[in-house]
Amino acid sequence: MKKLTGLIAAPHTPFMQNGGIHFDIIDKIADHLINEGVTGAYICGTTGEGIHCSVEERKAIAERWVQASKGKLDLIVHTGALSIVDTLELTRHAETLDILATSVIGPCFFKPGNIDDLVSYCQTVASAAPSKGFYYYHSGMSGVNLDMEQFLIKADKCIPNLSGLKFNSGDLYEYQRCLRACDGKFDIPFGVDEFLPGALAVGATSAVGSTYNYAGKHFLQLIEDFKQGNHTAVYKGMDTVVDLIRVLVEFGGVAAGKAAMALHDIDAGNPRLPLRTLSAEQKITVEQKMRAAGFLKK
Repeated sequence: MKKLTGLIAAPHTPFMQNGGIHFDIIDKIADHLINEGVTGAYICGTTGEGIHCSVEERKAIAERWVQASKGKLDLIVHTGALSIVDTLELTRHAETLDILATSVIGPCFFKPGNIDDLVSYCQTVASAAPSKGFYYYHSGMSGVNLDMEQFLIKADKCIPNLSGLKFNSGDLYEYQRCLRACDGKFDIPFGVDEFLPGALAVGATSAVGSTYNYAGKHFLQLIEDFKQGNHTAVYKGMDTVVDLIRVLVEFGGVAAGKAAMALHDIDAGNPRLPLRTLSAEQKITVEQKMRAAGFLKK
């Protein structure tokens, strides 16, 4: 089973003014990520607004990412949806693509109520793409707050293509237990960008995040400083991360993140409703504050 290394970006889905998918921009984002040194992309997740896209749009987005990445990125396609029918259709489609793995977040309206129900759900989905790895997307945004160590232990017995978890939680104790589950066989990429040094300290070897779209080189330097034992540099580098995250908190993570892509001459468009579109003035402010954070100097 392959384990991810380095940074895996969670790219934005670029929308045109008329609401359609701007596929040419996907090509630009892929080229940018490859040039930045990012090793993979997590497609149609939270940052990619997959839940805001139709099934046909999501299929087309996944296909374009395979084409755009030219085999240079490990691709994980998020296929989670409220309807199991849509989830399975997307997962079966992903099985036909040249990707590393599929992934789902727990359904957020009618939720799996316990570990056994979640394992059963994931087993059904993972079996629809048996030749691909499968990552469960653990995030508090779904409202599915179950113990992930126990999930891995039970899922190990019945999901043969289980790769691990996309772990979007700041609970580093739970994270450490997941790293050790089943003799450490699973891949647990860490998913909270602003907690990355803490995760590295307890054993993380890869991370999935939205800020790696536009601040990838800065985070790669943080990882290198950590490996070299230069903790003063890591602490200083986190000054920049704190400033960056303040902008996302102030203006909204998806909308501000899309605006930040303009720093790399990429127009990622606006988010879809119910997320709020930033005004032209707000986008300029985001760009200014992001530039002031200093991550482009790296």
